[in-house]
Amino acid sequence: MKFDYSKLNGRIVEIFGTQLNFAMAMGLSERSISLKLNNKVSWKNTEIAKATKLLKIKSSEIPKYFFRVLVHES
Repeated sequence: MKFDYSKLNGRIVEIFGTQLNFAMAMGLSERSISLKLNNKVSWKNTEIAKATKLLKIKSSEIPKYFFRVLVHES
């Protein structure tokens, strides 16, 4: 199952300006963030928790940012 991280990516740019700045705040490499946002590597629960704090995402909004299923058109 793949997830749509477009809303998350928009929030990263809104708050941090770049994925690199966000990656540094997360304590991860820019490549790691890119792999996660492109569905190559899964987000760990601890990373989601840290990201939501850094990005000021309410717990009730977590599904909109991290668990929106990517729908492919046939």
